[in-house]
Amino acid sequence: MDYVKGIFLNRPNRFIAEVEVEGALEIAHVPNTGRCKELLVEGVTVWLKPSDNPKRKTKFSLHFVENKGVLVSLYSQQANSIVYDAIIDGKIKELAGYDYHQREKTVDNSRIDIYLANREDDCCGMNFLVDSCYVEVKGVTLVIDGEARFPDAPTERGAKHLNELIKLKKDGNRCCVFFLIQHPAGNSFRPNWDNDPIFSKTLNEAYGEGVEILVYKCDNQLDGISLIPESLDFNLGKSLSNGIVND
Repeated sequence: MDYVKGIFLNRPNRFIAEVEVEGALEIAHVPNTGRCKELLVEGVTVWLKPSDNPKRKTKFSLHFVENKGVLVSLYSQQANSIVYDAIIDGKIKELAGYDYHQREKTVDNSRIDIYLANREDDCCGMNFLVDSCYVEVKGVTLVIDGEARFPDAPTERGAKHLNELIKLKKDGNRCCVFFLIQHPAGNSFRPNWDNDPIFSKTLNEAYGEGVEILVYKCDNQLDGISLIPESLDFNLGKSLSNGIVND
């Protein structure tokens, strides 16, 4: 995939960015609804994917931003594909062993990112699914002192997904929330209590109810993004200047 190098100038709203490409002002789509204010600062280098679709309002999509000497992926929806492909390839040991894989499983009024199960035949030769596992994926780009934090802005939708996982877990299913760190400088995870205490509290409640938390990160290169097959640590407590409080 060929990318075009640019300089970030401004983000008039969460959907678009003004960038400079070869001395000209261009408008690029931002495929990430988070604030990303620690990353998208005036003058930083960004990498854009051009589009040849004449019906698009923007000529480019902003895929990467350089930060602390590394490439950070801003394509949040791509996190789902990265995790799904890694499951299929057996790179996530905690989610290995399933022979049925489905993306975007509808549950009540929500869609869970990934559904896993095993096929089993009954006495009549009919095929059905057992060992259901629901996986919700969250892409993480905010990193503070080597610690990845989510979300970087309040997310009612994120808390809704956690509550859905809690319900599914109480119904007897296996449930996981998967945090994919899309910033290579992140080496552990913590919920962002400062930006979204409701999500952070709900994550703690979900973990207490038996919803599993998995944390991995990806290797970002201009010629491709892949998941690093090593799980990372997480801490669900609040981060304070004088230490950690585990509420």
